[in-house]
Amino acid sequence: METIKIRGLARLAAAMFAGWGGLASVKGVYDLLGGQPEANLYAPAPWAFVSLAQWARYAVFELVFGLACLALAWYCLRWGKRLPETVRRPRKEPEFTLFD
Repeated sequence: METIKIRGLARLAAAMFAGWGGLASVKGVYDLLGGQPEANLYAPAPWAFVSLAQWARYAVFELVFGLACLALAWYCLRWGKRLPETVRRPRKEPEFTLFD
């Protein structure tokens, strides 16, 4: 018999979504409020390569992406509560062995 931790998989997915979504959301807010593209450092004049409208559209996309990841993290945690903590099942022998 083998024991598989099912609820832990949902928690792991939620942690990954929350981490990535948190980073993307913070970066999106920073870009909206005061950040500027790296191209401004190398341009002869600020906003020559990337316009302010393009940068704002990218920052909004980044913020929405981060919020969507946070929403997925919340959903994974909520859905994970319905799952059992562990599942026991008989161990299956592998169909393929490497050194036979």
